[in-house]
Amino acid sequence: MKQLLYSVLALLFSPVLFASEMPLNMTEGVTEISGRVYSLHMIILYICCVIGILVFGVMFYAMIYHRKSKGAVAANFHESTKVEILWTLVPFIILIAMAIPATKTLIAMEDPSNADLTIKVTGSQWKWHYSYFDQDVEFYSLMSTPREQIEGSEAKGEHYLLEVDKPLVLPINRKVRFLMTSEDVIHSWWVPAFAVKKDANPGFINEAWTRIDKPGTYRGQCAELCGKDHGFMPIVVEALSEEDFDAWLIAQQQEASNAAAAAEAALSQTLTMEELMAQGEQVYLARCAACHQPNGAGLPGVFPSLIGSPMIKGSVAGHVDIVLNGKAGTAMQAFAKQLTATEIAAVVTYERNAWGNNSGDAVQAADVSGSASTSSEATTPATLPATLPEAESEAVTSVAEITEVAIKASDAPTASLDDLSMKELMTMGERVYMTSCVACHQASGAGIPGAFPSLIKSPVITGPVADHLEVVINGKPGTAMQAFANQLTPQEIAAVITYERNAWGNNSGDAVQATDVDGHGK
Repeated sequence: MKQLLYSVLALLFSPVLFASEMPLNMTEGVTEISGRVYSLHMIILYICCVIGILVFGVMFYAMIYHRKSKGAVAANFHESTKVEILWTLVPFIILIAMAIPATKTLIAMEDPSNADLTIKVTGSQWKWHYSYFDQDVEFYSLMSTPREQIEGSEAKGEHYLLEVDKPLVLPINRKVRFLMTSEDVIHSWWVPAFAVKKDANPGFINEAWTRIDKPGTYRGQCAELCGKDHGFMPIVVEALSEEDFDAWLIAQQQEASNAAAAAEAALSQTLTMEELMAQGEQVYLARCAACHQPNGAGLPGVFPSLIGSPMIKGSVAGHVDIVLNGKAGTAMQAFAKQLTATEIAAVVTYERNAWGNNSGDAVQAADVSGSASTSSEATTPATLPATLPEAESEAVTSVAEITEVAIKASDAPTASLDDLSMKELMTMGERVYMTSCVACHQASGAGIPGAFPSLIKSPVITGPVADHLEVVINGKPGTAMQAFANQLTPQEIAAVITYERNAWGNNSGDAVQATDVDGHGK
């Protein structure tokens, strides 16, 4: 009997003794927070194991030594005050013992203050967009697992479904703050090695942070059921030394400059049909096949087929426009900022000639650039009213509405330094606000308490116009307020400041012009 008891105790204790070596156990990760989370997990595990040993030990002892065959007679009592106090007090003490370390860890996890670097993480179906604040670096990160592996015609690689074309690059030994949001549905950015898992909600900003201890490559996934290709939305983070990260930033900024020059030069190039089809197929399989399928057949009732569709049979300009600007109220994204003019021309050519479509159309980068300009001019008369009633502004919160507003906003043409009327400023300003500011300060201007300030009668709004210009142009150090000097034209900055100072009941009467912005700080 004693051997049986010893065997049971050994069985109960073994998970505790070897838990840290078990492959299914939580890993320690590579950050201070992940280490604290792991320690908390192990403490709770030990407490649960001790409770299990005590409870099952008493049960087995009673079953063995107080069984009927040994002549045991059950005691006849109830409503024992001592027992009532005991089984209330003991669990209470256990819960308090668990709550103290858990609360300390949770508070530390939710403290993104004093960050050295801020990155905005935007999820969309099914990719991640990373924007490094104040660094002029941003890019999309897509899964790079070959389609052949997914379809089973090739052997699966080591990092199957956990590899991307462009990883997020972070420095070690620096506190990195993440601002999470989404363009369409709810996503969740999860990297187990960092103990970071935060939902990305459309129209809202969630915060998280990390400080990585050692260089390496760390992988994660979207942890929210965000649609049919939820499993094809990996996260890859490459952690570099501080010196290597600074060098990477400089290289990325130079690469962006070279890419812009190459894109400009490509507008004068004419590619053959074979070149367009080859490049178009690559772009299609990387960006479009998830929804419309590799064979172009789509998913009935969800994503339309591209085989002989009205869009394929229609004008090239209409096809280019929907790829550039998306389609409001649907899952069709705007690719104007995701692909170059050459890539858009190639994928449109491919779609119009693949799968038996055979339209014969060969679209060039110059056609895409011209279509973008025409589209912008066509939408210059605002499709949104110059000023929305406050109740309507607050109502613009659905995914479809926010997407539609953002797409319309992105159509604004390049502004000059000409003076505009108050109505023109308010119209343009609202479009710019809905594109560049709404994610943080909300459509109603109310902000997110504790994270992003309200713009309704705020000190910035009621203060001097020059101070308002300074914040928008140069940002505000130590906060998430970006510098928009290199992101918006002077006329767009003037318009959005005019809008903020007169929307939502602010009614300052200030009409800021592009010349005021251009002359600021000179």
